[in-house]
Amino acid sequence: MYKEPQLKIISKQFQIYGEILHAELCKIGHINETYTATYTQGGIQVRYIHQKINQSVFRDPVSVMNNVMKVTCHLRQQLEMEGAKDVTRKALTVVPTREGKSFYRDEQGDYWRSFVFVEGVRTFEAVDSPEQAFQAGNAIGNFQRLLAALPHSELVETIPYFHEARRRFDTLQKAIDEDRMNRAKTAALEIQLVQKYEPLVDVLLQAHAAGEIPLRITHNDTKFNNVMLDVMSGEQMCVVDLDTVMPGLVLYDFGDMVRTTTSPTLEDELDLDKVEVQMPLFEALARGYIEATHGFLTPAERSYVTFSGKLMCLIIGMRFLTDYLMGDVYFRVHRHDHNLVRSRTQFKLIQSIESREDTMQNFVASL
Repeated sequence: MYKEPQLKIISKQFQIYGEILHAELCKIGHINETYTATYTQGGIQVRYIHQKINQSVFRDPVSVMNNVMKVTCHLRQQLEMEGAKDVTRKALTVVPTREGKSFYRDEQGDYWRSFVFVEGVRTFEAVDSPEQAFQAGNAIGNFQRLLAALPHSELVETIPYFHEARRRFDTLQKAIDEDRMNRAKTAALEIQLVQKYEPLVDVLLQAHAAGEIPLRITHNDTKFNNVMLDVMSGEQMCVVDLDTVMPGLVLYDFGDMVRTTTSPTLEDELDLDKVEVQMPLFEALARGYIEATHGFLTPAERSYVTFSGKLMCLIIGMRFLTDYLMGDVYFRVHRHDHNLVRSRTQFKLIQSIESREDTMQNFVASL
């Protein structure tokens, strides 16, 4: 049954020729409202994705969709030039509206977009094996490689200063000082840990300012569940959730993969003893990524690969903690302390990386 009767209206706005049979709300993802919709076309059932853009997070949906269109078109073009097979499964396809636009704005002012459903793939919330970690690293590395020829100046920042650690630290400090929800006392240990790790905050920002590491087009949200794997072969197929694709540092992408693939636990794991970087997973992840990026990654960028994992755990941990202190206004939560629990797993991962950082970076240097 429909979760949203409005989908019947939305379905008629896009160039989808057929009758919508049913739709299901997708529970994955923290931000947008997403539906999988099944249509009948000439007696055959086909699926599409309908998604309402969260305007409290993405305040300029038009620019978001301009970015998405440029990126998906460029990806398909590059894949076709390389003679790749299954191009429509390796790059998302935006379905235009009946007026030829990339989005539809309804009477309530909400922005909707549609994608062709990628069949024969699945995503995972946590890594099951080193092979999956390899595929994740290879997927994001290839995503960056294929976009390397697209000037970063052609994209806009969909969320300004998204991974700028200093701003995230300052925003958290403000949330601590204001303590609107009277929650700071329950997060005292986590607040103390963030203050301990403040020296990490400016490292990549200073390296970029000094010209050591360049600005490129990056995904900026490389959670493991944003990589689709083929159901049969297990090979990487498609990178999804492109709303945050914009100019950035490639290290943010790799660091976020370290954060989400090297410890086979959920983002809200309650048993922190289970939250630990596993070297076989890190090594496979690094091999997949370096294999895909060796043609353009600079020595300076490679030198920060392991550090990037620590930094991204800190950035995301600060974001979860900030949201907890502010009353859970950004990430979707399922219980009152959900964001606090999420922050704890991030800080535990930092400690785990620190305990084997030299070994991890030496492995990267050997590739």
